[in-house]
Amino acid sequence: MNAAAEARDPGLQPERTRLAWRRTTLSCTVVAVLAVKLTVSDEITAKELTGLALSSLVWVAFLAVAHRRIRALGAARPLPLSHRGALLAAVCTIALAVFGAAVIW
Repeated sequence: MNAAAEARDPGLQPERTRLAWRRTTLSCTVVAVLAVKLTVSDEITAKELTGLALSSLVWVAFLAVAHRRIRALGAARPLPLSHRGALLAAVCTIALAVFGAAVIW
């Protein structure tokens, strides 16, 4: 690492990023709760139950990725998000959208 990179003051960027991850997990949780409410309020079919179970698993995986990232951003010099973490977050987001569409359709 060069001296300019070590002298860099990250300022409030890690805090803003941590807050963005928290907002994202909050909105993901609200969508998960609404999906459960929608599924439970109607007659539940096997397809809906399967979609709900898979969505719940993906939601928990996304929460794990987000929690790990939020904790990493608490460091004085946080490391960038790994490619694996970014890919997992993207896959979880896409999977939630697909399972949500499958449950509604």
